[in-house]
Amino acid sequence: MSEARKRIIQKILLMGNPNVGKSAVFSRLTGARVVISNYPGTTVEFMQGYMKLGEQRPVVIDVPGVYSLEPTSRAEEVAIEMLDQGDVIINVVDATNLERNLYLTLQLLQRQIPVIVALNMWDDTRHKGITIDVKKLEQIFGVPVVTTCGLTGEGIKQLVERLPQAHAPKKAPCSAQKCWDEIGIIIAQVQKLTHRHHTWLERLEDLSIQPLGGLVLAAAVVFLSFSLIRFLGEGLINNFFNPFFENIWLPLLYRFSAVLGGKGLLHYVLIGESINGQIDFGVAFGLLTTGLYVPLAMVLPYIFSFYLVLGLWEDLGYLPRFAVLTDNLMHRIGLHGYAVIPMILGLGCNVPGALATRLLEGRREKFIAATLMAVAIPCMAQIAMIVGLVGARGGQYLGIVFGTLFLLLVFKGILLNKLLKGRSPEILTEIPPYRLPQVRAVCKKLSLRVVGFLKEALPYVLLGILFVNILQALKIIDALAAVFSPVLQNIWGLPKEAISALIVGFLRKDVAIGMLGPLELSTKQLVIGSTILAVYFPCIATFTVLLKELGPKDMLKSAVLMLITAVIVGGLLNLILPF
Repeated sequence: MSEARKRIIQKILLMGNPNVGKSAVFSRLTGARVVISNYPGTTVEFMQGYMKLGEQRPVVIDVPGVYSLEPTSRAEEVAIEMLDQGDVIINVVDATNLERNLYLTLQLLQRQIPVIVALNMWDDTRHKGITIDVKKLEQIFGVPVVTTCGLTGEGIKQLVERLPQAHAPKKAPCSAQKCWDEIGIIIAQVQKLTHRHHTWLERLEDLSIQPLGGLVLAAAVVFLSFSLIRFLGEGLINNFFNPFFENIWLPLLYRFSAVLGGKGLLHYVLIGESINGQIDFGVAFGLLTTGLYVPLAMVLPYIFSFYLVLGLWEDLGYLPRFAVLTDNLMHRIGLHGYAVIPMILGLGCNVPGALATRLLEGRREKFIAATLMAVAIPCMAQIAMIVGLVGARGGQYLGIVFGTLFLLLVFKGILLNKLLKGRSPEILTEIPPYRLPQVRAVCKKLSLRVVGFLKEALPYVLLGILFVNILQALKIIDALAAVFSPVLQNIWGLPKEAISALIVGFLRKDVAIGMLGPLELSTKQLVIGSTILAVYFPCIATFTVLLKELGPKDMLKSAVLMLITAVIVGGLLNLILPF
């Protein structure tokens, strides 16, 4: 984008025939916040907004649609008057109807104003059997030509990147008849028509970007994805991990426990407490019991399943379309559709979700995305523990936990969008065609992510359990419980023993939620405790990444917001839950 910095572009005009998708291209370039104005001295409306071009923020004007520079209405007169105000013209052309559109294009090329041509509705050319030689057309015009689809965002990024290359060709004026003759010659050179049928992937592409059909498909994709994740995760747990721990690992632990004498500090740290001589992986809380069982047998199967499904959707090409569909919702909370990618990654593990916030350009949207992800997007490890503990009390209680998190995501996003200065950025992302995923590529990506999770999670789980054991032995947890008991008991309605889970939550939230199990909490307390642990602070690994991405000042603001939110949400749930 170095050329964009050298050349000053203050005003960009979008010009084209009516109904060529100019408004869709305009929305892609400028985002959600636009201004609708009347042209001075007229009732003719036009839209204007701002876009990012290198270090510049030029204004983009969606000029009223015209068929030629020979006005037949006041709107066309206004469009022509605007020509003298622009530094660059983006001529938006309906790629499926070149013959009708090129008359205006040729006239614009004669006006000695820098022009770039956007062949819009490019996705429809394949469906209609239209083949256009774009390079040849660029040679004939002498200006950049880019293929775009305003509806999906395809080609918009390339359009922005090539804007600085727009220039005014030396083209002599021609009469109307001569222009039409030239158009016929151009069409013969660059366009071919063939008959073809849509493939099933192309039909799916069309469906997935339609406002209504796309949303229905997205809902189906989300439902099927998490159904598959649960099916695969539970299958791995029941058929592989639980049998391994029960039939192979547990007998070894009993032998090791006997060697250690069944008691003592070392036994307490490594094996944990036994109940009537029996070792329970869920409550023993030793390094070799709970420390290994939770991340490997309870969490890893769901992580494996999540990243497998995510890899399939990535390689198929669905995620960018999902981002486009959620763009309007994301703008409501100060983000754009591509911010849904960190949120989705955060469902697997908040660490890659936090890393993905660097894809967002501005400090404002990074802060909003990171804060929302940390307080309202539980990772798959947390989800697995919440489903296991809260779900055992009834599916309706899971609905309360996740429903609260969703409402928090929306409400807090709207609030941050209102309070923080700035604007919703535009979405610039390429939309690839659907392609069948390659098994080798999906498996390689899956293995890298699973290994990364184990490297990231296992040490922190073991460290967290060791840390809590030390605090318990030194009676520090009892002291902290006494200090924080007013908040725990009076505001949240939780027993003081829950302080252990809150402390571990700084290291691993999934382990912390698991620690709620042995406390014999009521269903109401379990719902509140699980929700608070999801909201109140990111785990240490996510915190470290966010500190690097946001900086100390913004991370401190975000952390304060998280703690305040946890206090308020926990208190409200304690007040309104009837059971």
